[in-house]
Amino acid sequence: MFSRLKADIQAVFERDPAVKSALEAVLCYPGLHALWLYRLAHPLYKRGWFLLARVISNIARIFTGIDIHPGAEIGEGLFIDHGCGVVIGETAVIGNNVTIYQGVTLGGTGKEKGKRHPTIGNNVVIAAGAKLLGSFTVGDHSKIGAGSVVLQAVPPYSTVVGIPGKVVSRYGQRVKDEKTEKEEKAALNDDLMHNNLPDPVAEMLLAMQRDIRRLEERLAYLESRQQPASCSGDQSERAPGFEAEEKP
Repeated sequence: MFSRLKADIQAVFERDPAVKSALEAVLCYPGLHALWLYRLAHPLYKRGWFLLARVISNIARIFTGIDIHPGAEIGEGLFIDHGCGVVIGETAVIGNNVTIYQGVTLGGTGKEKGKRHPTIGNNVVIAAGAKLLGSFTVGDHSKIGAGSVVLQAVPPYSTVVGIPGKVVSRYGQRVKDEKTEKEEKAALNDDLMHNNLPDPVAEMLLAMQRDIRRLEERLAYLESRQQPASCSGDQSERAPGFEAEEKP
């Protein structure tokens, strides 16, 4: 028990440069307070003293703004930085040396019974405001970007960003999107698939990219001509992208 408490304090020193002493960590870090009250409530919950365990977790929520269900499984070295608004559900499992920032939710997607919350591997970082919803696994050494909404499994050593969350890199290498155009159209046609909502900003940027590329091609063609087409008298050649107008 004491080794776990020591590991929790050590996690603060390793991951927050603002801390100056162990006494400051013990007195001034709500993430540590909530975690220690969870350490007290969890054994009670496992023994079937559900009401007492929930009362302790509720006290922790009132004083720290961090809601950790006593039924969750949390390993050593968890660091909750700032902590306000963090929610960890009943069947969530968190490995060792995990870092969680404010506003993070490890939640479920409905009223189903059984395992309904995420399983977080070792050495994972979950940035501010990220929402992980459902029963899936986040692999070891992964990073979840701020504000991301993650609804499916994340491989180890991955970086996930966006809504819905997508793996953008693995082992430090950029990952290309493997979804085909057919699958994308099918996803967009299904109004109930909330994890496949379109991204209008990305679509607009792609359209602008295509227009800029066409303009660059036209400009390069005109600059390569020694004389303008209007002076040469030759109307047979036209710049790419321009259509000949038919006169009546």
